[in-house]
Amino acid sequence: MTTPAATGVVEGHPDAAPGPPAPPRPRAPTALVVLAVLAVGYTLWLAQSLVLPVLLAMFFALVGNPIIRLLRRLFIPRFVGALLVLSAGLYGTYLLGAQLVEPATEWISEAPRELTKLGEKLQDLTRPVAQANEAAEDIARAAGGENGAQRVTVVRTQVDDPYAALMTTPKVIVAVLTVFLLTFFFMVYGGRMQRNAIALLPSRQQKKVTVEILQSIEQEISRYVLTISVINFVVGMVFAALMFFVMDTPLDEALLWGTMAAILNFAPYVGPLIGMITMLAVGFLGYDELWQALLPAALYLGLHTIEGQLITPIILGARMALSPLILILALMVFGSLWGIVGLLLAVPLLVCFKLVLSRIEGGEGWAKLLE
Repeated sequence: MTTPAATGVVEGHPDAAPGPPAPPRPRAPTALVVLAVLAVGYTLWLAQSLVLPVLLAMFFALVGNPIIRLLRRLFIPRFVGALLVLSAGLYGTYLLGAQLVEPATEWISEAPRELTKLGEKLQDLTRPVAQANEAAEDIARAAGGENGAQRVTVVRTQVDDPYAALMTTPKVIVAVLTVFLLTFFFMVYGGRMQRNAIALLPSRQQKKVTVEILQSIEQEISRYVLTISVINFVVGMVFAALMFFVMDTPLDEALLWGTMAAILNFAPYVGPLIGMITMLAVGFLGYDELWQALLPAALYLGLHTIEGQLITPIILGARMALSPLILILALMVFGSLWGIVGLLLAVPLLVCFKLVLSRIEGGEGWAKLLE
């Protein structure tokens, strides 16, 4: 009988003969993967009242974490730093909201009348085409020998519910408080919860690799979200300055359009498109000359082009580049799931997904697919 010692090969020795290759990992059927994706999507849509506050809180925590780390270097405790960051954010939002309430309320109250004026201007511009269509219809009726069918007008009535606002306001207040508290707890206790979760891993090597991956992802995403937020803030302020100095728009109204530009810039392609349409409407409502009416949209388009093609790629570099096709698909998916909030969170979630894939074994190819 031959033993390992007799053959000169000892089990566990570096020169030991290699054993049989490990069997390949079983792969789930394609149909099962599709069903799982549909189930996850339906769950995210059904539980949006629970998921959205958590995602918004994580988003705000990622924005504030670099600032909190800077405060920690100044020997300020994390608890105090989180309070300072949230207090500064709330105070800045209050100051901005106090400036925007009056012009926003004025625009909302005058929107029906202004839209009627815009419709009249558009009718004047399209009147030759309408006259040509009427002439073609008259010729068609004369050729067919018919008097023409009578048009049926459907009038829709809407019953205003005076208690709708009273029912909606408490929900909004509760949602805001929920996001505020979750953001604070993510800032203060997120690291501790992360360490406790890592402690559940079986081996020391797995713990070390997981810590490195999570720290890298958290730092890069925090840096990305904070950078994008600063860029969008600068874009909004620059656009407000252009509206104030170039278009002679009142300061509070200029701040309103600048804030709109900053918020819409979080949703690539879709946000600037909405901003362009809004600025076209603002131009046609406020000015009679064609070049003056087109100037707000031209300023918005020029500023967005400089930011999107020069500033953001130079600051973030190619590491955070995303495929336009994948980005549009992500905007469609998250927008259909969660509305406006989904459009704002689509890009950070896609960047997070790409970073996770790039650090998982076997996921590098999928991360390249997103670029």
